[in-house]
Amino acid sequence: MKKVIEIQNIRRDFQVGDETVHALRGVSFTINEGEFVTIMGTSGSGKSTLLYNVAGMDRPSGGKIWIHGRETAGLGEDEKAKIR
Repeated sequence: MKKVIEIQNIRRDFQVGDETVHALRGVSFTINEGEFVTIMGTSGSGKSTLLYNVAGMDRPSGGKIWIHGRETAGLGEDEKAKIR
C-alpha cells in the first residue's frame, strides 16, 4: 500500500518556566492510502500537538514527518498550506 503519512519518533517539548513539558514522546506510525484513523486520548495527552505537527503548523523537537513521501521539514510555507 502507498504511504500517505509517515511519522517517525516525533517528540515535542515545551519550556514552561523552569520546567520542560514533554507533549509528544517518540510517536511513530504510518497511515496508508485508503485507511481511516482516529486519534484518541485524554485531555492533555498530545492529540492537538500531534495534529499541528503533521499539518506543518508547528515543528517537532525531534523526529521526522513525511506526507506523500516528502519530508515536511524541507517544505516551504506555501507547500505546507497546500497539504493542509
